[in-house]
Amino acid sequence: MDLIQEVLDSAAYLAADEAIDHEHPLVRETAARLRSHAPDAYAYAEAAFEFVRDTIPHSQDTGDTRVTWRASDVLARRTGICYAKSHALAALLRAEGVPTGLCYQRLADDDGANPVIHGLVAVGLPGRDGWHRQDPRGNKPGVDARFSVDGERLAFAVRPECGEVDYPVLYAAPHPAVLGALRAAPDRPYLWRTLPAAL
Repeated sequence: MDLIQEVLDSAAYLAADEAIDHEHPLVRETAARLRSHAPDAYAYAEAAFEFVRDTIPHSQDTGDTRVTWRASDVLARRTGICYAKSHALAALLRAEGVPTGLCYQRLADDDGANPVIHGLVAVGLPGRDGWHRQDPRGNKPGVDARFSVDGERLAFAVRPECGEVDYPVLYAAPHPAVLGALRAAPDRPYLWRTLPAAL
């Protein structure tokens, strides 16, 4: 999928912000540990992806009611929904100089009901053209997302016939609707009722 940068300046996709707080000591420490076993940017990006996908459970899968949204909190508490896990992965990648943006899908039930926005990231790797979407949501039966720059291996393929959409915009910071929902939620059950249905 061809992604359109929201911000033309590529430096924006390396910046720290309130949610992607890659200057936080825990983010730096985690990134340095992962980097010590990765010989190049590709290997590091794959290691960071697998770390977030596999060691930070999706809170819906585990029944965890805590809501995290800041990357350092996701790493510290080891829980989060797709948005939070995407913030954590973006922070780890940006901490080591890998340009990373946030992107979104609209997913729905088979009949098109209950639409919800799903969050993922896209990486720009040296020597690879364009941006490559990655989904650190976490695997489970029926979901097998993998790191790939040679064809997408996302958690969910959109179904246009159900009203699902791949949004083409690559955001440098979390979408305001996403961040607003996360920050306003006292717990995950509340968040589940207030997730954005469209961007």
